[in-house]
Amino acid sequence: MFTEAKILKIHFIGIGGIGISGLAQFMHYKGHEVSGSDVADSRIVRLLRDKGIDVTIPHNKKAITDQDIVIHSAIITLDNPEVVEAMSKGIKVLARREALLYLLHEQKVYAVAGAHGKSTTSAILAAIMDGSAIIGAESKAFGSNVRYDDTTDQLIFEADESDGSFLNSNPYCAIVINAEPEHMEYYEYDYDLFYDSYRKFIASASLRVINAEDPFLESIEDEAIRLYPSKDISGIEYVLIDDEPYTRFTLKDMGTFDVWGLGEHIALDASLAVLAAAQSMDIETIRIRMLHYKGIKKRFDIVVKSENDIVIDDYGHHPTEIRATMDALKSYAKLKGVKKITAIWQPHKYSRTIDNLEAFSTCFEGADELVILPVWAASEEERFIDFKKHFAAYDLRMADYLKRDGDAVNICRHDEVIETLDSGIIIGFGAGDITYQIRGEK
Repeated sequence: MFTEAKILKIHFIGIGGIGISGLAQFMHYKGHEVSGSDVADSRIVRLLRDKGIDVTIPHNKKAITDQDIVIHSAIITLDNPEVVEAMSKGIKVLARREALLYLLHEQKVYAVAGAHGKSTTSAILAAIMDGSAIIGAESKAFGSNVRYDDTTDQLIFEADESDGSFLNSNPYCAIVINAEPEHMEYYEYDYDLFYDSYRKFIASASLRVINAEDPFLESIEDEAIRLYPSKDISGIEYVLIDDEPYTRFTLKDMGTFDVWGLGEHIALDASLAVLAAAQSMDIETIRIRMLHYKGIKKRFDIVVKSENDIVIDDYGHHPTEIRATMDALKSYAKLKGVKKITAIWQPHKYSRTIDNLEAFSTCFEGADELVILPVWAASEEERFIDFKKHFAAYDLRMADYLKRDGDAVNICRHDEVIETLDSGIIIGFGAGDITYQIRGEK
């Protein structure tokens, strides 16, 4: 269906999502005629339009004309007016996970998978290696979630297990950080099905790089390059370089590396990227190029650094991610001489919050104050969660939204400011619209 010789008209429904937008940009760069639609305008939509991609807001059957193929995100249903219109015209309609088989089949894919750490590992690997990249967050090194290089077929790709689409990512190299059960609603809470999907993903690659201390990944029998973090990574220390946070670590007998960000999890992510890149690159080049990595947007993303306060936006929405970031945050506070940490959490999805409620209730350890915003439902039906009961151990505030006021963050409830945060470290966690609230963009 997709060949280098044929220019196709491709329409993406849900193009404002980070995953779909990445594929749309990649196909646009490859020379195809790309269009798309979404429910509302957004920063991503505006960026796509700036690149010359026509985007319709909201979904409208008139957006479907004479396209060769229509690709939609996982949340789009078959009664979507554009899906209905495309089918009535005989245009092929594919979900994103199905489309990957066609979109990536000509690439030498370095596919990065795991419950958490995918975007960071992908962005570090993209900083190290040449080639194109499609990741699930904006890399500050190249100012986008997509980089295109037509001189090589090499592609760094963040592979998504949430809808099983990583099985269609055509991996030459499978890099797996962890295999914690997540998005179990897609797998019908069948753990055998979940782990079998990871087995198939790993087995489908010619080259495999895995965290062998993950409880599931240690059982993988396929030939693989195995990282044992407890013995392969040593000498971890946290330093400021030009007032930016870095983790310094030694990997096996390869020497010392510096990587932007703080935490043992950053050292692990970077080590997996090094081991993958080392199969085709020399270590000294890897060491130098790793310094090109400057973090990714919404991952320990410092949006305010003033005399009195530091405001950080973090995408963490799983308790393991949040706990790792809180550990890093305590080290950062010590480096900066800051005494107070305020964590603001916007729970993402009722199902994830309820499934991991006990872990969430302990992962904010180290926060002097915890603010909880309403659950970002992500199309799920509302369910009651007694946050005051489960998070009673914290100095807790329940709030409706945030409002930036210069360098300060106002905590609001019922359209009233109940507290102004203007000192210490203030960090927002979540995968919903908290990122726009804490940045003052909403």
